[in-house]
Amino acid sequence: MADTMPEAGAGAEPQDVPRVITAQLSAADRAFRGLLRGGGIAVFVITGMIGVFLVIRAWSSYRVAGWGFFSTGTWLVGENHFGIGSILPNGVIIAVIALVVAVPCAIVAALFISEYAPGALRRPLIALVDLMAAIPSIVYALWGVFFFQPEALGFARWLTDHLGPVFPPFRIVGQETKIAFSSSPFIAGLVVSLMVIPIITSLCREVFSQAPQGEREAAYALGASRWAVIRTVVLPYGRGGMIGAGMLGFGRAMGETIAVSLIISPVWTVNWHLLQTGGMSIPALIALRYTESTPQMLSALMAAGLVLFAFTLAVNAAAGVIITRTRSGAQTAD
Repeated sequence: MADTMPEAGAGAEPQDVPRVITAQLSAADRAFRGLLRGGGIAVFVITGMIGVFLVIRAWSSYRVAGWGFFSTGTWLVGENHFGIGSILPNGVIIAVIALVVAVPCAIVAALFISEYAPGALRRPLIALVDLMAAIPSIVYALWGVFFFQPEALGFARWLTDHLGPVFPPFRIVGQETKIAFSSSPFIAGLVVSLMVIPIITSLCREVFSQAPQGEREAAYALGASRWAVIRTVVLPYGRGGMIGAGMLGFGRAMGETIAVSLIISPVWTVNWHLLQTGGMSIPALIALRYTESTPQMLSALMAAGLVLFAFTLAVNAAAGVIITRTRSGAQTAD
């Protein structure tokens, strides 16, 4: 029987041509793909519309204030002398305090749930963390104002007396402790940290649970302890996820409104005394001044909101890039 396959020339190299495999999509598959694509596009469209709306409403304030809007520390809209020069740093200070407390607690909680908790306890703990994330902000705020703040005043006074280089001291006389230490960035940051902990915990736990099982078993086969497996396999694998979760928590803390507005005492200078009364953030400013705003004041609030919108959007985008480019995000990026 004659060979029907063409023979390659003496000097020709065999060519490997990959075969293209196509699958016929059913109507349900096309509908589901279209639904997912439409949902993704809708997210970008809605975010863009929010940005355009804020730009349009804030443009008149930017024209009046100019670049001084980003350096002016006062908020005198009627006198055309206003800006976020002190408001934005105070908001960052509150968010950083929240992260300093929340990130270690969240990582420890996530490690316990994913690596140490028995199966019968793991599910209730996961449900409890999710339930904490679902608690309304007003509940945390009321708890912080009426219960936590009075209990934390003595601790704040102790920090000022004994850790002067870290927390700059200031003169307190007699019964002025409550006036001096209440409504401070320190207390606001601690309350906000309770709202951030569930978010960071859930993200870190999910990343830790995806650590390669083969590497875990290899480490155990070499005689490693559970902590050694966590230190050499789980934590290196989840490093990017932990960084991304912390940045997402930072964006959440920057946008917290009701708790900061109820706890903090408004001041229009950067408060470097973290334990001392006074502070402000952009969400709290908007919440406190919105009801009494004239059209000019409302435009100024929109300008401040646009800065917060761009800031948190940049932080969340950076967190997504970090997660995708690290080992913990490599498997989910495809």
